[in-house]
Amino acid sequence: MRTIELSKVRNIGIMAHIDAGKTTCSERILYYAGKTHKVGEVHEGTAVLDWMPQEQERGITITAAATTFEWRGHRITLIDTPGHVDFTMEVERSLRVLDGAIALFCAVGGVQPQSERVWRQSEKYNVPKIAFVNKMDRAGADYVRVVGEIQEELGANAVPVVIPIGAEDRFAGIIDLVTMKAIYYPEERLGRDYYETEIPPQHLEEARRWRANLVETCAEQDDAMLARFLERGDLDEHEIQTILRRATIARRVVPVYCGSAFRNKGIQRLLDGVVRCLPAPNEIPPIICAREPDVNVRNPSDDDPFSALAFKVVADRHMGKLTYLRVYSGSVRAGDTVLNSTRDRPQRVVRLFRMHANRQESIESAHCGDIVAAVGLSDTRTGDTLCHADHPIHLEAIEFPSPVMSISIAPESRADADRLGEALHRLADEDPTFVVGYNAETHETVVSGMGELHLDIIVDRLKREYNVAAKVGPPEVAYRETITEPAEGSYKHVKQTGGRGQYAHVVMRIEPTAPGEGFEFVNRVTGGRIPAAYIPAVEKGVLAAMSAGPAAGYPVVDVRVTLLDGTYHEVDSSDQAFHEAGRAGFVELYQRASPELLEPVMSIEVETPEDYMGAVTGSICSRRGRIEGMDARGDTRIIRGLVPLAEMFGYAGALRTLTQGRAAFTMHFEHYEAVPAALAEEIIRQARERRRR
Repeated sequence: MRTIELSKVRNIGIMAHIDAGKTTCSERILYYAGKTHKVGEVHEGTAVLDWMPQEQERGITITAAATTFEWRGHRITLIDTPGHVDFTMEVERSLRVLDGAIALFCAVGGVQPQSERVWRQSEKYNVPKIAFVNKMDRAGADYVRVVGEIQEELGANAVPVVIPIGAEDRFAGIIDLVTMKAIYYPEERLGRDYYETEIPPQHLEEARRWRANLVETCAEQDDAMLARFLERGDLDEHEIQTILRRATIARRVVPVYCGSAFRNKGIQRLLDGVVRCLPAPNEIPPIICAREPDVNVRNPSDDDPFSALAFKVVADRHMGKLTYLRVYSGSVRAGDTVLNSTRDRPQRVVRLFRMHANRQESIESAHCGDIVAAVGLSDTRTGDTLCHADHPIHLEAIEFPSPVMSISIAPESRADADRLGEALHRLADEDPTFVVGYNAETHETVVSGMGELHLDIIVDRLKREYNVAAKVGPPEVAYRETITEPAEGSYKHVKQTGGRGQYAHVVMRIEPTAPGEGFEFVNRVTGGRIPAAYIPAVEKGVLAAMSAGPAAGYPVVDVRVTLLDGTYHEVDSSDQAFHEAGRAGFVELYQRASPELLEPVMSIEVETPEDYMGAVTGSICSRRGRIEGMDARGDTRIIRGLVPLAEMFGYAGALRTLTQGRAAFTMHFEHYEAVPAALAEEIIRQARERRRR
């Protein structure tokens, strides 16, 4: 039986740029909600939601941690997501299953690069948001500027619901523009015993101005409200809250709150905003089948057949494989057998848990709107759909970015060799952006990830969690190959071995497509010149050649291959012959199509004191980078640029040396660009040398 009304359930996440204070805010939320009785601190390594040893040592969030608590009669499941770009996959899969989000912004830093990235991710999944401007106690805090940046840089209709009383070391509390009350948080009481009072006279005019802005924004969202506003010149508290909630869920408005999580101010009002403005599971649109969108839907209700999405897999040393589920309709009990419709396999749900970071609370059943973990789903992977066997449905899967960096990895001893493969594949099951491969030519195990930090954490986890000592080779960049000109020709595969021979003849044209369009295969054969049964073999042969490009062995991208004509032999033709003709024909045409090497280019943003601006710009340019823009933010200079990933290894240490540790940078993948010809020749030469060895 459901223990709480669906309308009183909230599934939310906290998303932000790195170091904006997400985990600190989450720890205060848990404390004020009564889930914990002591405030954990990130800088002390005691944060409940940063439970991994690597998180506690580095002071960053690496994996999205889920917890559930109650606030004012509502049950809230909260997911604290990482801010570092190397772990953007955790943000992606969390936002895919959440109904709402808190977008956190630093009152000093404002909208930063990763702020924009996670905002775009949330928009892709149509996630309603409220904003929280954190760190109002820090020097340089500017609430109005950050609200303006949210409006201008993110294109959001940000409307303040509270405003701060003071800023920096004078930040004392907030003014609630809905109730028109001042709220103060005595620091000696950890903010738990806040009190409301009348707005101080010196802040009254500003509060009235911002309330007028709030009321006008609300009135614009609804014709009936606009009529009342024009008639009375104001809206009452209930009317404001009603339309604010409706507009937030429709993603027409982003209510903005503020405070200082570290100083224990503003968190309770933020929680009030969660229950008042963000949607319950029954307020989101019905779930549509990805394969039959017009006929197969699930309403967010316990009465509809069971459907859920597996959005995360974790290897727990005590429980085994934990699969995190978001239940979209119906219910499931421990012991039930469900269908994994993605893989068409039955799965038995052995046990169900409600998670609190890395701790489990056993439950008997999960219902619509629940986010839970299950044990027993051995054949379920991230992105798979689970459903009632008699009512199959396929939910939209989760898209993950491709890895951009690779390293070779090998066991340090024979004893480690047996455990390394199993450990790597368990980690790959957890993390779809961590890919394990084997290079048959170099006889190396190659692992790929989203950046240096990502791979560093993987190697550290191998040692700590799986007791596997591994040695790694220098990072390799995930280069790509492509062509710049079209080429057309024919290839005939003929082989006689005394018995039945092999015969296949193809005429093909290859041509470049726009960057990012990927591979396209077009069949233009007419008149049965090549039987239809052999056409897929030609395409598979082309794909086999593209998987390891003829120039340097890197994957070939952004190519259109058109099969124009060909011939076959009634006896000697086969799938194998046409596969080889497609492969060899592509290789031959590729050499005539002016191939070029592509490298991943990263968008970089460096925050540095003005004194070091020249040194920082010089360091970017020396790494084949180009400066795209510069901004001033107080005494800090923001330098934006594009730099090839191959030049960025070790940049964190170099930047610390250049700026005496006073600068910081963020970096994320932007696009692929052609490598300069002279450098490309050297990279190709080295790649071929490795292949020969």
